[in-house]
Amino acid sequence: MTGGFKSDLNEIWRNRESHLDEVPGFKSFQLLQGPTHDDHTLFASHSTWESEAAFVDWTKSESFHKAHANAKAASGVYLSPPVFEGFDVVL
Repeated sequence: MTGGFKSDLNEIWRNRESHLDEVPGFKSFQLLQGPTHDDHTLFASHSTWESEAAFVDWTKSESFHKAHANAKAASGVYLSPPVFEGFDVVL
């Protein structure tokens, strides 16, 4: 997230209709804010699911498409497009 858009992102996510509560297998969501540098602030969205299958099913669902229908940001807001990084709980 580039310079002056940090508070905008927080507000967008705070007011966003994610439709996650209606999705089978969804457990929780957090928006994580990392360090702020001269030209950007690092953010990550973190969600937990009952299973990988529940997550994959969500990405193919109407709820996913509704939640992301208006997700485009203005030019210059992001340094680069978001990259999905999935993790498995091991302990």
